[in-house]
Amino acid sequence: MSAIRNRQSGTVTLVAAGPGDVELLTVRAVRALSSADLIITDSDAAAIARRHAASETEVVATVDAAGLPLEYAARSKAVVDAVKAGRNVVRLLAGDPVLDGAFARETSALTKAKIVFDFVPGVSTVTGVAGYTGVGLTSSTSNEVRIVDGNDPDLEWADHVSGRVTLVVLNGADKAAEISKSLLKAGRAANTPVVITRDGTTVDQRSVVSTLEELPAAIKAARHAGNGTVIIGDSVSKRTELSWFESKPLFGWRVLLPRTKDSLSDVVTELEQLGATVTDVPTLSVEQPRTPQQMERAVHGLVSGRYEWIIFTSHNAVTAVWSKCQEYGLDARAFAGLKIATTGEGTAAQLAQYGIRPDLALAEHLTTSDLLDEFPEFDQILDPINRIFLPRADIATESLAAGLVELGWEVDDVTAYRTVRAAPPAVEIRDAIKSGGFDAVLFTSSATVRNLVGIAGKPHPATVVACIGPQTAKTCEEHGLQVDVLAAEPVLEELLGALAEHGAALRDVAVAQGETSWRPSRRRTAVRRKVT
Repeated sequence: MSAIRNRQSGTVTLVAAGPGDVELLTVRAVRALSSADLIITDSDAAAIARRHAASETEVVATVDAAGLPLEYAARSKAVVDAVKAGRNVVRLLAGDPVLDGAFARETSALTKAKIVFDFVPGVSTVTGVAGYTGVGLTSSTSNEVRIVDGNDPDLEWADHVSGRVTLVVLNGADKAAEISKSLLKAGRAANTPVVITRDGTTVDQRSVVSTLEELPAAIKAARHAGNGTVIIGDSVSKRTELSWFESKPLFGWRVLLPRTKDSLSDVVTELEQLGATVTDVPTLSVEQPRTPQQMERAVHGLVSGRYEWIIFTSHNAVTAVWSKCQEYGLDARAFAGLKIATTGEGTAAQLAQYGIRPDLALAEHLTTSDLLDEFPEFDQILDPINRIFLPRADIATESLAAGLVELGWEVDDVTAYRTVRAAPPAVEIRDAIKSGGFDAVLFTSSATVRNLVGIAGKPHPATVVACIGPQTAKTCEEHGLQVDVLAAEPVLEELLGALAEHGAALRDVAVAQGETSWRPSRRRTAVRRKVT
């Protein structure tokens, strides 16, 4: 942060959080949050603070012990005291503080305390929500934008009846029926387009599109509630039936992603781009082998030239061997002269972090049987050493070792790490799994099915079950789960594509029938809709 010090030992930067999407921060705002000692955040922006804070940063919400919002004086005092105590503080303000007046209140207190501050503005709530709703605020017939507060009891609606004005009513969603009646009475045209948007820019965004005359009936049919923004004017008519944001195939879906050992961060990113929020649940924990002697002898063999090849079939195997090497003060030079094979791009990437490149690397979707097809037979003339080091999990099958023996190699099949069932997830996650709180669950292996059911129970029948391949689907059926989505090929890209197609099909069916929701978690009390 670049706040100027003025007889103060700490710094403070005011940061606007924007309309709600945790990704809608400026580069400067992210930099400020990631370098702060302390983030004092409005409760509505707490998720944004946690998303971008460094692991060592303290995050404090402006609420009291009972969870109620602090009074303005108490919030200001917390900031001032922290700065005077030498903390580098970010005061994260929800929404658009310049628009709602919070900026003036916060800066007044800092100025009074003679504390110099920085300010990082953010995406405006007005333009952010309008953009995510698919509405431009001006058009060829609307060349003026007026912003009013729906909580203002002294609003003169007669001042806003011109057809050339786009009217944005903040905090107006729950008063929209009254607003429409007031504008109609004041003389605004009955066919004026209107859109109500709640939780704008987030995956919970939901909109109601109508006209002033028909708005009360549309509100009643949608049965939405909560604070939000109302946009009134001809520019709303340019909006398509669904906005670009709300029409994402998995928009608003809560997706459960149980995993075994490997990170699925790329899958999480792709699901988020499809509109989903992801809960990543580890189902296996990695521990050291009960008896370390095998690994100790194998690492000694690396240095003494015992092996021609070492084969890594997971990034956990890489980590286990590298950690044991470090115990002996060894580095990448211990692998000099060895030939190295890997399965999976993540495994090769893990090796690359240590400056090691494999001689034979299989793509992510290929199996150990594919490795045997690619692996060379032992040749007494070309291969000076006939032994392979195969570090693996304690539960790994022996088919790879047996196949290598058939190719003429001797194999040291070594347990490098143990996999044990992970601890159960948090209570709220377990409850959501059983009650249908998740819209979909992605199973990427049979192990993820068995382990998830073991630590958290079976997903609710309304939850869409997506499987990466036939064997995983068979395991689901053995556990009483109905499979809704099956990847055409056993690769993650195919699985995500199939789930996206399924979500889009559910949406199309719901829209055709005039329904406003197609998320399985919101329809779990109804009969499950089969889409083919």
